[in-house]
Amino acid sequence: MELADIRNELEKTAKKLAGFRGSLDLENKEARIAELDDVMLQPDFWDDQNKAQAVISESNALKDQVHVFHDMNEAYENLEISYELIKEEPDAELHAELETELTALTERLEQFELELLLSEPYDKNNAILELHPGAGGTESQDWGSMLLRMYTRWAEKQGFKVETLDYLPGDEAGIKSVTLAIKGHNAYGYLKAEKGVHRLVRISPFDASGRRHTSFVSCDIMPELNEEIEIEIRSEDLKIDTYRSTGAGGQHINTTDSAVRITHLPSGVVVACQNERSQIKNREAAMKMLKAKLYQKKIEEQEQQLAEIRGEQKEIGWGSQIRSYVFHPYSMVKDHRTGTESGNVQAVMDGDIGQFIDAYLRSRLS
Repeated sequence: MELADIRNELEKTAKKLAGFRGSLDLENKEARIAELDDVMLQPDFWDDQNKAQAVISESNALKDQVHVFHDMNEAYENLEISYELIKEEPDAELHAELETELTALTERLEQFELELLLSEPYDKNNAILELHPGAGGTESQDWGSMLLRMYTRWAEKQGFKVETLDYLPGDEAGIKSVTLAIKGHNAYGYLKAEKGVHRLVRISPFDASGRRHTSFVSCDIMPELNEEIEIEIRSEDLKIDTYRSTGAGGQHINTTDSAVRITHLPSGVVVACQNERSQIKNREAAMKMLKAKLYQKKIEEQEQQLAEIRGEQKEIGWGSQIRSYVFHPYSMVKDHRTGTESGNVQAVMDGDIGQFIDAYLRSRLS
């Protein structure tokens, strides 16, 4: 990279940082951090565990944002110093180091910008992810287990915690359904990009004739809601069943009927949890999931009403394919909403889905 090109990139970086400084409102954020620090020092702070955790989460998120901005600003200032040194006295080693650090800072700025865009309600919440294979038996169920692995790998790379709330294994291979809690800052904000139907095209390992098969799995994403969200759920509208846990690979299997399934009769929404060994805790977790599902259903109904008012035609169910994963006759993963493609199918299946999430989130805000 020539010095003139480096100068241009540094100027772009300076403009971005200036824009971030304006949108972040650093003074108010730092004042809020000080206010939250005072709250955490109060002797009765831990009396309400849920409220305390909410305060800690807000404080950590604000501190991370402010710290990252200052850290990037300091990195930019160091790059400016290096640039001036090279301009005065060329140095090949320092020049190469400047290029490398400038590229790294540019990537950090893009990631930071994306995180700032996650400003919708509940974007910062934990996420509940459900996978449901479509028609196709073992073939689709195996595809479901591949997506389960992909999302687990992605979440682990993000530093998120993954908990299996419910797991129903396939008859021969794969899964019939799975529900995960993915916990971490902005988990829902990122994963909402994955809601929809995922399509696989490959030579089936379960077909002795070696024929090509197409399989579908629906992915549903909901925010985990806290106690402040008011969703009316009447006890008489609930049908609660208990059963024995059946975990993946023999995990979480109890000898008592600790697993809980709750059916919300008016809506037909069904949730289940078998992660905890206590039936009471599984019931509490299932109620949280039900609350999230009913909230999501309410939002979708509102969006559908708006679409009808605008005269939009929206595909529903299995028609709403968001992404195709083609293993044969060529290797390609393509997102149909943004046109984003990757020829490295193996990397995608190992959790490298950031490019698709990034493109989708930016497309919604453009």
